[in-house]
Amino acid sequence: MNLIRATEAEVLADAPGSRITLLTDTDTLTSNRATFEPGATGAPPHFHTKATEVFFVLSGRLDVLLDEEVVTLGEGDFLTVPPRVPHAFAPAAGSPADVLVTFTPGMDRFDYYRLLDRVNRGEADPREIRESRERYDNHYVDSPVWRV
Repeated sequence: MNLIRATEAEVLADAPGSRITLLTDTDTLTSNRATFEPGATGAPPHFHTKATEVFFVLSGRLDVLLDEEVVTLGEGDFLTVPPRVPHAFAPAAGSPADVLVTFTPGMDRFDYYRLLDRVNRGEADPREIRESRERYDNHYVDSPVWRV
């Protein structure tokens, strides 16, 4: 059993206009709440080799790159992204987004979010993110579709 009270959850800022609330990080499940203000950059194109990433939109709208296609999710929409599928996400133009994000199996990911927070605050070198790709199973890729 794992109970996380909202008032006790760790909240990080991984980029301007973006907050990550850490919920659970176990061998079977990693989960966070990602809250984006309009115009936030979100997550760049990447893939995972071991985990399925799950998105549930609590409110707002979220643009998601799925391989070579961009789809927009709205409140109540649910999406699973299997391992090795390139994806990215950010709030849709002019919209905020509040999203429950879950990985299964879990992947000891909270330290990755803490690294993003340190980079955002200027306390860590952005190169550390790319250097940590194997440890956190986060492999960045280029996507001309997402750049548009």
